[in-house]
Amino acid sequence: MLRFLVGFFLIISVIHTEQVFANTFVFTAIPDEDESKLRSRFDKVATYLTNQLAIEVKYIPVKSYGAAVTAFRNNQVQLAWFGGLSGVRARALVSGSTAIAQGVEDPNFQTYFIAHSSTGLKKSSNFPIIIAGKTFTFGSKGSTSGRLMPEFYIRKHFSKSPNKVFSRVGFSGNHSRTISLVQSGAFQIGATNFQVWKKDLAAGKIDTSKVSVIWETPSYPDYNWTIRGDVDKNFGSGLIERVKTALLNLKDPDLLASFPRKGFIPASNADFRPIVTVGKQIGLIE
Repeated sequence: MLRFLVGFFLIISVIHTEQVFANTFVFTAIPDEDESKLRSRFDKVATYLTNQLAIEVKYIPVKSYGAAVTAFRNNQVQLAWFGGLSGVRARALVSGSTAIAQGVEDPNFQTYFIAHSSTGLKKSSNFPIIIAGKTFTFGSKGSTSGRLMPEFYIRKHFSKSPNKVFSRVGFSGNHSRTISLVQSGAFQIGATNFQVWKKDLAAGKIDTSKVSVIWETPSYPDYNWTIRGDVDKNFGSGLIERVKTALLNLKDPDLLASFPRKGFIPASNADFRPIVTVGKQIGLIE
């Protein structure tokens, strides 16, 4: 009898856990900075969305850009803060998914090429051809600003792959790490997100006597909030629009500063056609 009761309550517990999870709206974000920063930022976003939507909203971290796309594809998360490339990839895997919001700055995003002071390189308006033969680090392999766009311009100006341009090529994993690696001299050149550079510079984390910006790319569309197309079916009619409205109405200065963004504006899948074009040109999108 005791064994039966224990088994019964275990079954009830599992059912209850599954029901709670099923009723929880879950989102994630690409790991473009260290996990502690992401947790601080997105736990606050989860609280904000919970209050705005009147449903439980949870943030779960992931270890890589690819993991964020996989979680979205598998419906482990219903909403994600993607980069341009990861957003395009995720939406291609989930029918009906759509970009619903982006930062005010995101339609005109940039990558900064940065260099260690030992190179002697200075900032120029022209692409720095002299970086050939040096060591170079991208960010994540799935990053728009840390991989896709810098590789596009490297291939454009050298007509060859990065591995044939530089003496050594690395992938740091995130933008803050790229800055740290170049600042330490572990790599001579790197490509990083301009917003992370500005944020870390303002926080006093960058020693400009050791590392500096040497070139800024032309602008391109980047980060976006993307939501699965089956959210209304699974969580209730109208939720997609309510999530979009909540994101567009996010006005908390401290929370916006952590992105950092001045605010959020509407987005659509069509806004990221340039990313699709570039991705296909260099083989990162089929």
